[in-house]
Amino acid sequence: MRTAHIRTLCLGLSLAATAGAQETTGDRVAVPLTDASRPATIKAHLVNGGITVKGTDTKEVVVEARPRTAVRRRSRGESTDGMTRLVLTSTGLTVTEDHNVVDISAASHVRAIDLVVQVPVKSSLRLACVNDGDIVVENVSGELEINNVNGNVTLTSVSGSAVAHALNGNLIASFREVTAGKAMSFSSMNGKVDVAFPADFKANVVLKSDNGEVLSDFDVKLDQGKKPIIQDSRDKGGKYRVQVEKAVYGTINGGGPEVQFKNFNGNIYIRKAK
Repeated sequence: MRTAHIRTLCLGLSLAATAGAQETTGDRVAVPLTDASRPATIKAHLVNGGITVKGTDTKEVVVEARPRTAVRRRSRGESTDGMTRLVLTSTGLTVTEDHNVVDISAASHVRAIDLVVQVPVKSSLRLACVNDGDIVVENVSGELEINNVNGNVTLTSVSGSAVAHALNGNLIASFREVTAGKAMSFSSMNGKVDVAFPADFKANVVLKSDNGEVLSDFDVKLDQGKKPIIQDSRDKGGKYRVQVEKAVYGTINGGGPEVQFKNFNGNIYIRKAK
């Protein structure tokens, strides 16, 4: 059995002195892949901050972690005459690579940290943010799993498949190509869902928008037949309950894999890529 090649890089504390509002530099590492001829999988999660991933002509993964600095209010009467504020640029960045799977983490529980990651174009992504940051992906081809709780999700010129959710933000995506036969899902709670596909995109679509419209320049054939029943039961007290699925079903270009579009407070746009 071949021994797993594991590379771990932990970035410690760096200290920068400034006389004014000098920009922090943060931490930067380049991580080689076990097999650069194969696609990579990138995983990253932040509590506070945003993630940007760009696909480039590279055979390694380059990670930059940039802390956001905030000046705290000093106590009344606290003397700082003649003193220089030192900006701590430590991010606690840790990157682990194991057989082309790259895990990225940073100390984002207390202050916001922004990650900027360069990856090979053929990479799958598992990205998640919670507060105070957006997720941006450009020029990546693979399986994308993207989740942002309080921020936007933007996928630009991507290929492959995606399961993407922006709870309290906009979800905007544009695809160059989609993986044939692969199911996908796009959703938001309080923002718009705006996704563009190639003109020959084929799908069975599931559409649900509680407080918004659904608009498309594809010829979407809606199924006006009987909707599925998602609950049909009688409880122990004898009460009977039946619930009909609220979503609307349809097809694009004759149908294909299931693609879900869901929103609560916002519109859904399904576009032909220009």
